[in-house]
Amino acid sequence: MYDPVVSKQIDNNQPYPDSYWFNSVASTPDLNPLKQDITTDTVIIGAGYAGLSCAYHLAKNYDQQAVVLEANGIGWGCSGRNAGFVLPLSGRLGYEALVKRFGLETTEAIHNEFINGVDLVEELINTSKADVQRQPNGYLKIAHRPKYFDALKRQADYMAKHFGYHVTPLTKQQLCEQYVDHHQAHGALLYQQGYGIHPLKLCLALHQLVLDKGVKVYSNSPVQGWTKQGEYHQLVTPQGTVKAKNVVVCTNGYTPNTFHKSVDKRTLPVMTSVIVTRPLSDKELIESRFLTNHVMMDTRQLKYYYRKLPDNRILFGGRGAISGKQAQSTKYHDRLLEGLRDSFPALNALTTDYRWSGWISVSLDDIPHVHQSENKVFYSAGYCGAGLSFSTMAGKRLAEKVAGDTNSHNIPMLTTALPRFPLSPFRRVGQRMFYELGRVRDAWF
Repeated sequence: MYDPVVSKQIDNNQPYPDSYWFNSVASTPDLNPLKQDITTDTVIIGAGYAGLSCAYHLAKNYDQQAVVLEANGIGWGCSGRNAGFVLPLSGRLGYEALVKRFGLETTEAIHNEFINGVDLVEELINTSKADVQRQPNGYLKIAHRPKYFDALKRQADYMAKHFGYHVTPLTKQQLCEQYVDHHQAHGALLYQQGYGIHPLKLCLALHQLVLDKGVKVYSNSPVQGWTKQGEYHQLVTPQGTVKAKNVVVCTNGYTPNTFHKSVDKRTLPVMTSVIVTRPLSDKELIESRFLTNHVMMDTRQLKYYYRKLPDNRILFGGRGAISGKQAQSTKYHDRLLEGLRDSFPALNALTTDYRWSGWISVSLDDIPHVHQSENKVFYSAGYCGAGLSFSTMAGKRLAEKVAGDTNSHNIPMLTTALPRFPLSPFRRVGQRMFYELGRVRDAWF
């Protein structure tokens, strides 16, 4: 499997993963590689949520046509592989940690940006009129031990007091009787904002919105060379080149190891794995009391995330292998199935129909960044596994920066660069240590 830590470039002509999402779309767009040399004001690298959102908002709000380059098919990367959780958050920091780092006023602005991201996804769904299999509103944060339920309740009180943002604590009994009979839960917080969608269908809908604006999108066109000549960047693809004044990098977890100095060694690519089961029988639905279609995530250090899909399958995800070389090992997906069965013993006979993995990216300071670097290079990255809604909003903010719109919100994730990882060749040594400590913490503390 492609590994962004060791690969100097990403290959093209790679098939979509054999995922539930890919197998449940009617079709994906034909590959459309760039086959000529062109000149444009702005080129966007990556046809996922951020890149397509940037292209759409440049055309819609500023009447600027960009060119989009994608190494493989539309949504081939994380935008077509994720769990489809539309959440009012990003990064890894909770509200108290954000306030401690940035202060109350700035954290309130960050909170509003997260909410804006959810609203933007909803707006784009409505604009596209695409059936993205949107499920009912509701996000459950599950406490996997009693002490974490106490912490969740304190978090709920904190958010209500300081931000006027109200979430509902649910006891273990309420969760198990009204939502799902979860045997490893000790209560939960219910957020009204947040819901599940079909992530690849959303990405394909964004692609169509971009095409409708007249934007040129070239798939199967990886950037294999990047130089600067005068005021123009020159990007080389297998069959053509693009000269552009502005370059927008929206490759996130799929960014090659040595791509451009503005983004090199500034994120840690982390593999996440997903399984989707066969459909539940009526008996299994009753016995597991799986009444909810809300998206769910627990409080483990190495989190599990899960939801019931519209056809009564269970999607269950969590951390996977550390390197691309290990990605095909069955043990990581088997571990997820074991976690699912431990959580819902009534589903002990469940088997999986789909298994796949993909890369997310983690920033050193645990928050995403949308930034204009030197020489008119722009990027967004570091969503830390919660990027669907925020990366879509990041695309809009990138469009504002490219257009010179100074009305963009003044919050750290929109004004500061991704910090570089110190001793970056050893990033995975630290990751292995974090995983081992996380497994001990989750099992015993």
